[in-house]
Amino acid sequence: MDLIDFFIRNREEVFTLTLQHMFLVAVAIGAAVAVGVPVGVLLTRWPSLSKSALAAANILQTIPSLALFGFLIPLLGAYGIGRVPAIIALFLYSLLPIIRNTFTGISGVDPAVREAARGMGMTDWQMLTQVELPLSLGVIVAGVRVATVISVGTATIAAAIGAGGLGMYIFRGLRMYDNTLILAGAVPAALMSLGADFLLGLIEKALAPSRARGRDKYLKWATAACLVAAVVGAFLLLGSGADDESLRRAEVGDTPLEGARRVVVGSKDFTEQVILGEMMAQALESAGFAVERRFELGGDLTHRAMLEGTIDAYVEYTGTAFTAVLKHAPISDNKAVYDQVQREYAERFNLVWLAPLGFNNTFAILVRGEVARGLNLKTISDAARHARGWRAGFGQDFMSRQDGYPGFAKTYGLTFAERPLEMDLALTYRALADGRVDLIAGNSTDGLINKLDLFQLEDDRRYFPPYEAAPVVRKEILERYPQIRDAMERLAGRLTDAEMRRLNYAVDGEHRDVKEVVREFLSRKRL
Repeated sequence: MDLIDFFIRNREEVFTLTLQHMFLVAVAIGAAVAVGVPVGVLLTRWPSLSKSALAAANILQTIPSLALFGFLIPLLGAYGIGRVPAIIALFLYSLLPIIRNTFTGISGVDPAVREAARGMGMTDWQMLTQVELPLSLGVIVAGVRVATVISVGTATIAAAIGAGGLGMYIFRGLRMYDNTLILAGAVPAALMSLGADFLLGLIEKALAPSRARGRDKYLKWATAACLVAAVVGAFLLLGSGADDESLRRAEVGDTPLEGARRVVVGSKDFTEQVILGEMMAQALESAGFAVERRFELGGDLTHRAMLEGTIDAYVEYTGTAFTAVLKHAPISDNKAVYDQVQREYAERFNLVWLAPLGFNNTFAILVRGEVARGLNLKTISDAARHARGWRAGFGQDFMSRQDGYPGFAKTYGLTFAERPLEMDLALTYRALADGRVDLIAGNSTDGLINKLDLFQLEDDRRYFPPYEAAPVVRKEILERYPQIRDAMERLAGRLTDAEMRRLNYAVDGEHRDVKEVVREFLSRKRL
């Protein structure tokens, strides 16, 4: 009932995200068919190339999607974020089943049929178009069917690079500990996959040679399926303009883009970043800018997008920049860290650090509240005495950073019952609350800490560097529009740790709309 109620209340957004998802899959599969079928045909004419060509297509499928997105960003430049890399990735993943089934279907045509066709005087082109392709269409459609089902599922990852789609709900649900949101993305995607599989299955059966006697019945179903697909395709093409417009309204707000000063604001893929990105966006809009939002970018895509000029501004943390980007060993001096990242970002990247927002979102070493109270734990050193019997779970980022697990474990002499589990940061909160792990590294301002009754242990040996949040802006856009600095300076020092945690809780714990939460905060601060 919660899910149905969610669909009713958010029907416009669900419709828009579903359209985006269908658009990504339809374009990618169409391109894969246009390329894969001719390639499969050519391989039947040069069989010696088939092994190497199929091996190359197989290798493409083994590349993790996020890694592929990361490769595409520098290659595509200004188009490295959004739909373009998502469609290219889905296209590459769809090639293998289409090429393989085309090659297998045509190669499997009975040699006697080929000889009969040659005996009738058919040319190679006539034999291909009038004999081989008609007899192998069922197998080819089976390849398209497999590729489509794979693409519908894989397209959910596209939300990590700002391409939209139903994956937006899944990522939000993981961050917010909200199963309804996860299902809101997973259920429509599953239904879309089942529907595509059913329709293409009807066409496959109708075209199978072994179904000759009952072909009329299947052809009726196949014709109906094709008509439905044609209507959906036309709907997508006609609705893509409306989809883009609704998406643009959602991203840009009420300020018209044409003739306005345009700024693209980005954010990383967790709640606090989305809130801060929205805060920057609303502050800029109040200063007369047209703002395009590119939120929820996974991994280090925000920094890479800044270097490519795909986004113009986002909020970064000094400790992250100091250790993860600039590769320095962690230090605890706030001013020294800020001064160095400000200087090196300007020299190396042409990026400008503006004044900090006022809070420090350091790594929070968390245990369950009941455990902290039962064992009287206050500091990380207290917990280290019990860690030998504990399981730990950390985000991939924490496990690999210079200011992350290796130095942390060495500083506190931590030894766990087994190697720490690596997982998405949002999942570590779920794992800790459910008792699957006993210690995690979260964010000190995260709203889930209060919601899930978690306890933050004091960093008594001062291992972690400062993580002051501050806007980072491309030098080029700042020189073009110096008013950006004025708008951002109004936010400087306005957010305390407690206020940031309350904002995060309003979104994660109370499930309130980010724009509404930010608007209330800015109004309360008279900004």
